Amino acid sequence: MDPTVSGSSALHERILDSLGADIVAGRLAPGTRLLTADVADRFGASRSAMREVVRVLESMGLVEVRRRAGVEILPVERWNPYATRLIRWRLDGPDRLDTLRSLSQLRSAIEPLAARLAATGATAAQRAAIVSAVLGMVEHSDHADESAYLAADVAFHTAVLEASGNPYLSALGEVVGEVLRGRTHHALMPAHANPEALSLHQQVAAFITEGRPDDAERAVAAIVTEATQALADATAEGEAR
Repeated sequence: MDPTVSGSSALHERILDSLGADIVAGRLAPGTRLLTADVADRFGASRSAMREVVRVLESMGLVEVRRRAGVEILPVERWNPYATRLIRWRLDGPDRLDTLRSLSQLRSAIEPLAARLAATGATAAQRAAIVSAVLGMVEHSDHADESAYLAADVAFHTAVLEASGNPYLSALGEVVGEVLRGRTHHALMPAHANPEALSLHQQVAAFITEGRPDDAERAVAAIVTEATQALADATAEGEAR
């Protein structure tokens, strides 16, 4: 890889993450206006690099370019709540727990439905992907707070959403994945997987494979409920410490 290109990409990511985190945390309040030239000078970046950063922020609804007036920070109501990078910044920010709770509510609405649809319409390959992901979770269950278990967990939930056959549900796979990655990143996962939760994932795989939509829907709903409770317990434990 060209080291110049690599360095440029790293600088782009650093500027984007810095500005995005500042906006989400409120350090750059709505209505604030920035001059791209000033920000470029601050980071030692080119004007073209800054324009690309602004374009990405604009695509998420965080900023708007004002002709001859710079870049304006937009209110939260204008943000795209499904932008995965924005979710990541929110999980890294001061409203992390509220964000996780809101996303848990979203999961409780979409994942049971996806499981029901998957149980009636998943292809053989999709069923195999779900089963394979569960086997990965079982294999790494003694290290549930590490990357291998996380990868299998993300693969499972993504596979169920894709197996729904509904492209709008499938498109939320990255959102759910970001929630799961956020729990691990912020040390909200136990070192050993909860046996009940692991069993529920195995049941979902079996119910989808066997074509049992009611059971698949109930089991996924129980998974989301367990995850929400585990989050509350981890939060309470952290506050107690």
